[in-house]
Amino acid sequence: MSAGPRAADEAPAAGRRGEPIRVLIVDDHALFRRGLEMVLDEEDDIELVGQASDGAEATLKAAESLPDVVLMDVRMPKSSGIEACRAMKEAAPSTKIIMLTISDEEEDLFEAIRAGASGYLLKDIPLDEVAESVRAVHGGQSLISPSMAGKLLTEFATLGRRDSAQRVEQVPAPRLTDREMEVLKLVAKGMNNRDIARELFISENTVKNHVRNILEKLQIHSRMEAVMIAVRDKLIEFG
Repeated sequence: MSAGPRAADEAPAAGRRGEPIRVLIVDDHALFRRGLEMVLDEEDDIELVGQASDGAEATLKAAESLPDVVLMDVRMPKSSGIEACRAMKEAAPSTKIIMLTISDEEEDLFEAIRAGASGYLLKDIPLDEVAESVRAVHGGQSLISPSMAGKLLTEFATLGRRDSAQRVEQVPAPRLTDREMEVLKLVAKGMNNRDIARELFISENTVKNHVRNILEKLQIHSRMEAVMIAVRDKLIEFG
């Protein structure tokens, strides 16, 4: 997990096999959508496939266009970004979603992660870093604005302490193979697929397959949720 868009330096420069990264913009403010459109139009490896002004419209357009990445606000009319995130993960499971919002509320952050978002960035991010963030998430990374990352790590630490103190009996997670457990631990440490491949001396495609299997077995949608599972099961500790 990365605390900011700098991790994009290691992301692929373009989409699959040189194809542009297909992006859908979702925000109820037309001027903000226009600003993002202007920025992304300057990028040769990014293609804007549509825009939507609310979560309900966004879900329909995502199902039609199957974007690689969605940039979406949290709080919108008709259907919120978090509700739309859940619906999109059903309609277009391979789509990566970045919440781009003014909301720095912890509840919105945690709900976005649980809904399957791969990124949570505040709108004070420099616009010239948006394209880098799109590339990073498309490349398999998770991004969180630095000011929100601290809140997330605090929640992880609290979760671990609470589970230790209460010793709540939990339903066992589906069994992962030894290799999948190794990959999960490295994901929890914030490593991207390329670094995991180097660490375990396997190919990057093999890592992608392991990550996909982990998410399917645990019935979760994002690497950030995998971090939550890793903390819950004492695979890694924070603070």
